[in-house]
Amino acid sequence: MDKSNNNFDIRPWGSFKVIDIGPNYQVKRITVLPGKRLSLQSHKHRKEHWIVANGNAEVEINGEITCLRISQSIDIPLGSIHRLSNNTNSELIIIEIQFGEYLGEDDIIRYEDDFNRV
Repeated sequence: MDKSNNNFDIRPWGSFKVIDIGPNYQVKRITVLPGKRLSLQSHKHRKEHWIVANGNAEVEINGEITCLRISQSIDIPLGSIHRLSNNTNSELIIIEIQFGEYLGEDDIIRYEDDFNRV
């Protein structure tokens, strides 16, 4: 079950906090718990840029896996099928910058999900 307020959301894989919102962009701090991963998903209205602030990330984009460490970053193109995973024993913290005309949380198409969300 998702619990949220205006700036902070708890998810089954961890949490996120909205840091800044502007015209056509939004910045989030995403925390992924050890051994957890986000759904395999895509977006119709936004592209994303992820920067690793703490930990090690495994990023899947259109079937290709990339491993990132602190200070490394990656672009998530509009419409790409992607997933963020934390395969370590410590928290993963990502700074995510979303770009697009619509940045709502309902712009998620899920293909696979460990938590059976639609």
